[in-house]
Amino acid sequence: MPFANFKVPAGTLTEEQKEQIITRTTELYVDIYGERARATTLVLVEEVTDGGWGIGGNVLTLAELRRTAGS
Repeated sequence: MPFANFKVPAGTLTEEQKEQIITRTTELYVDIYGERARATTLVLVEEVTDGGWGIGGNVLTLAELRRTAGS
């Protein structure tokens, strides 16, 4: 069973954007494995609370991500 897990900052995606991630990821697996993969492809979009993750030992917040994206 193909499986994809996306972890995103909470509140940064609309329901439509989450649906796009699920649909496009499923289509990608179908392109690779064939139509038989569609029914068993699991895509999980998890929203992580602000400050609930980090990189390189540093806690990341949505404010920090936005500041970095603006650079």
